[in-house]
Amino acid sequence: MRAFCRIVELGSFTRAAESLAVAKTTLSGQILALENQLGVKLLHRTTRRVSATTDGTAYYQRARILLDDVDELEATIAQTRNIARGVVRVDMPSPVGRCLLIPALPSFVSQHPNIQLDIGCSERVMNLVEEGIDCAIRGGEVNEPDLVCRPIGQMRFVLCASPAYMEHAPPLNTPSDLLNHHFLAFVFPASNRQMKPALQRGDDQYVIEQTPTMRFNSGGAYIAAAQAGLGIVCVPTAEAQALLETGELLQVLPEWTPLSMPMSIVYPYSRHLSARVRAFTQWASATMSSSALWGD
Repeated sequence: MRAFCRIVELGSFTRAAESLAVAKTTLSGQILALENQLGVKLLHRTTRRVSATTDGTAYYQRARILLDDVDELEATIAQTRNIARGVVRVDMPSPVGRCLLIPALPSFVSQHPNIQLDIGCSERVMNLVEEGIDCAIRGGEVNEPDLVCRPIGQMRFVLCASPAYMEHAPPLNTPSDLLNHHFLAFVFPASNRQMKPALQRGDDQYVIEQTPTMRFNSGGAYIAAAQAGLGIVCVPTAEAQALLETGELLQVLPEWTPLSMPMSIVYPYSRHLSARVRAFTQWASATMSSSALWGD
């Protein structure tokens, strides 16, 4: 039943087998046995995609409910024994992973030694159901109606450049002076949308909308470009903190603060939170909210 549901959700035997960590031939045999047992054809198979038949769709809808009930039952029993075990697949933006949660993971491991984490760090927004991800940390507004969204903190930003760049750059006293500078932009990989930082000082606000000198879709490459003296960047404060402390980067326009990005933890509405996923979401939320760089 689980095998069938994963195939429907992912539209592929291969991807479902990878998600469930079983051989594709094993999965095919399970589906054949299920179809023989039910006496109906559950899946349409083509060279490009697998989709549910009419009977398969009806079976999937009921099976998904049953599986969620089983997971909830097991989670309830485990909770009564204060046990959380199993694998949690989680996705998060690279800065959150590198600069906050991964360094703090020893505390989670000591509290929950029976939980195995499968962590993905990237700037790409994943489809949680299709990718088989239990929960994710997202930045910005979350407009997906099938996701539960819980705010947990803020990603703060800083405008900065290298000393080598600033040494030979034109004067920079107000945001409008940025028009005379090399501004480097960050582009979100999934949408190719360019981030347009908004700077604030009191009631005044200035949105950086100028044509950038260069664009980057990798956070690591973006901050490396600033270190190389290519121009001014707007990066997460947590990523730039160490470089600012050593003087490798300098904060520019310190009186103007870039608006922060709200951070949330999300998970599918359709899934009951197992004890292991609940344990991770509670720990991640507490870790972020108690951080001076990430808390509200």
